[in-house]
Amino acid sequence: MTETIAAATRTGARRAIGYLALVGATLAWAGNYLLGVIAVAEMDPVSLTWLRWALAAVPLFVIAQVVERPDWGVVLRQWPRLALLAAIGVAGYNLLLYAALETETPFQLSLINAFNPALIAIAAVVFLGARLGWRGVAGILLAFAGVLWILSGGRPLAILEHPPRVGSLIMVGAIVAWTVYTILGRTGPRLPPISAVAVQGLLVAVGLTPFVLAQGLSLPQTAAGGWSLAYIAVFPSIVSYVLWNVALQHVPPAQAGVSLNLITVFTAVATVLLGMAVTPPQVVGGALVLAGVVLAQERPRPPRRAAT
Repeated sequence: MTETIAAATRTGARRAIGYLALVGATLAWAGNYLLGVIAVAEMDPVSLTWLRWALAAVPLFVIAQVVERPDWGVVLRQWPRLALLAAIGVAGYNLLLYAALETETPFQLSLINAFNPALIAIAAVVFLGARLGWRGVAGILLAFAGVLWILSGGRPLAILEHPPRVGSLIMVGAIVAWTVYTILGRTGPRLPPISAVAVQGLLVAVGLTPFVLAQGLSLPQTAAGGWSLAYIAVFPSIVSYVLWNVALQHVPPAQAGVSLNLITVFTAVATVLLGMAVTPPQVVGGALVLAGVVLAQERPRPPRRAAT
């Protein structure tokens, strides 16, 4: 009995660590939306992404060495897989997000991002063998209806005649990239999370260097742009990715994905406090998305195994 209680306590503690890490990660990522719109007004998405990871890579390696003391040989032997993760989730997601911020508001994009947990749940069913019951299916359909409401400005039937703005469509691509990153993060050998993020950040900086050299590097032009870049290089780049990868060691993908709704919540609060415009279709669509994701958050069941 004592051993059972101790095991349950350890499991609960690991889950608590995972959920606290998810809250911290999403809070920092919400700032990426809000300050990202300032940064992209002065820097192009490629330059911003390159500067972000060029500044974050060295601190990440130092933190990894101090905290995890990894066997770098073991980590670096996984470089093909880490390069794939870096291209999809680190470079791809952020390039798409910053491109979307050039034409859309942070709140609009955070509402689209709120559909990401439902998309992760679908991917977990398809690729990880998870199973969803009626709540999961109904919740995903409701969340999808909310996304259509947001993209169409409250007129879903008119979306065929008047396609959504390009920024919203780019954001849809971003959440697809993050879904792939999350699912891939649950496969393959487990690596020390901070070390893995450090290598991914370095690979992104190296991989984008030819593009920066070809097009030229744009730098912040104002103090606001400089502080925005500094925030992005520290919190969404170092803090969020470290916490997200730590959380994935303790929380299943579908349950980790639901925490991405906090990005929308934090962004909505900041939008109201800053006096930015919020439209009725955004409110209605956002409510549908969040309600659908909450409804869908029954824990996916593993596939049945034959009796032995």
